[in-house]
Amino acid sequence: MEINDAMIDKLANLARLKFDEREKVQIKSDLQNMIGMIEKMNELDTTDVAPLFHITDNVNVLREDIVEGSISNEEALQNAANKNAPFFIVPKVIKK
Repeated sequence: MEINDAMIDKLANLARLKFDEREKVQIKSDLQNMIGMIEKMNELDTTDVAPLFHITDNVNVLREDIVEGSISNEEALQNAANKNAPFFIVPKVIKK
């Protein structure tokens, strides 16, 4: 596959990017290297190789989701510096 300036311009347009001429030369070189690596991989015989969905056979070990009790509102507010009935009072962080 040939990488030319028209293809670079089309990719830049699709990605909503702008490149100067020096960057286009570097991108063209990088894309040619990537395509070269893919073409090299296409030379391999993979007829007996099963496709991979995951890199390893490891399975996530997750704990069972068990609903347990929680602390009461009074216990939560017990050590609060500022409180107003069932709420914590905190400094304002969003300015209008």
